[in-house]
Amino acid sequence: MIQVVKIGGNIVDNPEALDAFCQLFAQMEGPKVLVHGGGVMATHIQQSLGLKPIMVEGRRVTDKKTLSVVTMVYAGYCNKTIVALLQKYGCNALGLAGCDGGVIRARRRGPKTLSDGFTKMDFGYVGDVSPSSFNVPFIRDMLAGGIVPVFSPINHDGQGQLFNTNADTIAGSLAAALCAGLVYCFEKKGVLLDEQDDDSVIPEITRPTFEEYVQKDGRKIYLLAEGRLVNLASGDGHPAEIMDLSFAVQFFSAAHLLHNYKKLEPKVYLMPEEINTKIAEIKLASSGIQ
Repeated sequence: MIQVVKIGGNIVDNPEALDAFCQLFAQMEGPKVLVHGGGVMATHIQQSLGLKPIMVEGRRVTDKKTLSVVTMVYAGYCNKTIVALLQKYGCNALGLAGCDGGVIRARRRGPKTLSDGFTKMDFGYVGDVSPSSFNVPFIRDMLAGGIVPVFSPINHDGQGQLFNTNADTIAGSLAAALCAGLVYCFEKKGVLLDEQDDDSVIPEITRPTFEEYVQKDGRKIYLLAEGRLVNLASGDGHPAEIMDLSFAVQFFSAAHLLHNYKKLEPKVYLMPEEINTKIAEIKLASSGIQ
């Protein structure tokens, strides 16, 4: 099984930790892909150039000058340093940005509503990706040839524009596109309930804990709805990959009612399983999955 591994900026910015990681990664058996960040180093470089990094809810606002910096840092120094270390340990790594070989094509992020529910934020030259953003045959060909792709978080739109993309999102979407395993490597012990407390590791992330929201007054809200609400909310901007499934359900359900309304009693029905199966088959076929 293919493994997608993602490392964060705190490891990339630590020479000893990065060297140790690359040695371990090179020893992993089987096909594998590495995705890296580099935000810590990008921040240092920005500041050394007299530029003020702007972070909003953990995401970097990327204007033209910032885009130049992160492209140099992520796709340049960080990427090639990692590739050189992997080659040192016998791993045939190839460093890539999304524009190389057209391997990842992103779409520019539109203004986003922040967590306060009101403020709209334009993150600038930031691109979002989904599983359909990847040139999967190209990636599989590299893996079959014994090459280990190393992806930096710089992508393009196919029209000559580069974008800064969140590396965690790249890793997650890539794992979905490849039907691969996914491992996140970072300097903490695990996912923390309190980012200030290194011992507050969440041993198991379940739907209730994932969908828990803490209000400013300390009270907690648990999202219990299933289906369309959760489906769309988790889609980060309602990408086509989610919306087309939603519309397909509505279409086939309406068609089912049209053909069977004379036999149906006036009550609530669950959607027939054959509709779910049909939609799944169409979606998988459109993605090239048998």
